[in-house]
Amino acid sequence: MLKVISFKICPFVQRVTAALNAKNVPYEIEYIDLKDKPQWFLDISPNGQVPVLITELGTALFESDAIVEYIEDEFGGIEGHVTNEQRAIDRAWSYLGTKNYLAQCGTMSSKDEESFTQKSAKLSTVFAKVEQQLSTANTFFKFNALSNVDIAWLPLLHRANIIKKHTGFDFLCGLPKMQAWQAALLTSGVAENTTSADFEALFTNFYLTNTFLVTGNSQQQDSRCAESSCCG
Repeated sequence: MLKVISFKICPFVQRVTAALNAKNVPYEIEYIDLKDKPQWFLDISPNGQVPVLITELGTALFESDAIVEYIEDEFGGIEGHVTNEQRAIDRAWSYLGTKNYLAQCGTMSSKDEESFTQKSAKLSTVFAKVEQQLSTANTFFKFNALSNVDIAWLPLLHRANIIKKHTGFDFLCGLPKMQAWQAALLTSGVAENTTSADFEALFTNFYLTNTFLVTGNSQQQDSRCAESSCCG
């Protein structure tokens, strides 16, 4: 059976577990402490980062992009036939999502208003580009079925939902198509079993302790947004 080496609140790991769950591929998971990485992990992870996927042959794969591509190659794509051109487009939109995982983490970790405002503005610019790409005719990113792009953006949208639930701050405020996409993903079942049972508690303890999201007034967004249905 496949094994995923994980840190419980890592978004890159969630992307991998979501890809496996979407294909109904069985796997086991082992959690490590990134502050005290075991030597066996350092021996198999050249970059010292999670996720690592250990295949049934015992091969250790690292870098989430490579792991997700391996899952597709080994177990088939989430979609049916996809042309090489469309696959390249899908990967580009996926990369746009994954390259902002750490940007979102940095924003949520901000200790002061200036830092939070600057970082969240950059994220908003990225989200606005996706808003232009989405169609109200589709449930998900491309159409009414899941694709690899949805899997890549799931960690961002999942974490944004938790932040809104606990603080009132909505990273997707003013972006109705992004909000609809987020809601569809979170009600589709794809997020189930992609994180540990204590994920939300660990996540909120990490990002909502002594950060601007809780010590500042960031939950009070500008009046235009707060009064509009987009933040309901």
